[in-house]
Amino acid sequence: MDFFDNHKKLFRTALALFLGLTLIVAILPAINNQKNNAPLPGSAPLTKNEHAGKKSFIANGCVACHTQQVRNVDMDKVFGDRPGIPADYARIEREDFWRNTATLMGTERTGPDLTNVGKRQPSMAWNLLHLYQPRAVVETSIMPAYPWLFKVKKNADTSDITINVPDEYRKGIQGEIVATQEALDLVAYLQSLKQTPLPTGKKPMKFLYKREKPKVANNAASSGDNLPDGGKLYAANCQACHQANGEGLKGAFPSLVGSQVVLDDDIELFVDIIMNGYNAREEYAVMNAVGTDNNLSAEEVTAIINHERTSWGNDADPVTLEEVQKIMEFLKLTSEK
Repeated sequence: MDFFDNHKKLFRTALALFLGLTLIVAILPAINNQKNNAPLPGSAPLTKNEHAGKKSFIANGCVACHTQQVRNVDMDKVFGDRPGIPADYARIEREDFWRNTATLMGTERTGPDLTNVGKRQPSMAWNLLHLYQPRAVVETSIMPAYPWLFKVKKNADTSDITINVPDEYRKGIQGEIVATQEALDLVAYLQSLKQTPLPTGKKPMKFLYKREKPKVANNAASSGDNLPDGGKLYAANCQACHQANGEGLKGAFPSLVGSQVVLDDDIELFVDIIMNGYNAREEYAVMNAVGTDNNLSAEEVTAIINHERTSWGNDADPVTLEEVQKIMEFLKLTSEK
């Protein structure tokens, strides 16, 4: 009973048990995990600018609303090609002895998960405009604007990166809106966020609790093809730039309303743009290869095309799945040569 009456013995014993358990339960397993964890082949460390962008990402509070973790549940499939694994974070180290900004995995998704955002939305023009005024590109966005990452110049230098902001969001600003180096670094960091492909032969974890989505007939398809919902696919893959009304943004993203590319009976260029992107219009931002980046199937591409050809006053004939498949196969063969 003397042991329980001696507060010094009790404290020392409790302290020893705590330290021992900490060593066994936390420290030793962590050291072992570090030794057995290596970056995926093909992954690359952040560049100087990307690392500066990461610091800006933290300083501006982006970590409060955006996660960087794709869980192995089907509802997360929209955020990445596969569930995340420890090796995805192997290159991330402490900022210094006092600061640990390791994985930035986050705790909630007030905004979308950013694990693979560099692949989902690689356009610099879109990302800069989204930072300056999110509602200019996503009307219902609740993200705050970050205008302090930009400055106004009467005449921009040739080396400056300017953004085209719709008149309703300029608020009487006279001159050109130029991205600061911090804004460019932040976008560089966002564009660096891409899932590294697994080594050949390695299979990713499966997404669990998969909910089968029934296919619905596309009303625009005269061929009787049973296609996915083109409107939903457009919203997921195209709407961020071309807008819900298809009118795009003046000086940034082209309108699809009355577009010759959309309405032309020869759809080869249309399919090529969706699958391989487009960079032939000086007045507009470069379009990324949406179809390839998002692994769109021929059925999905057909549904998107038919949606765009029959929406917002467009009145073109629908295309068939067979037509799109042939063009996609031809484009694939051409790119492999």
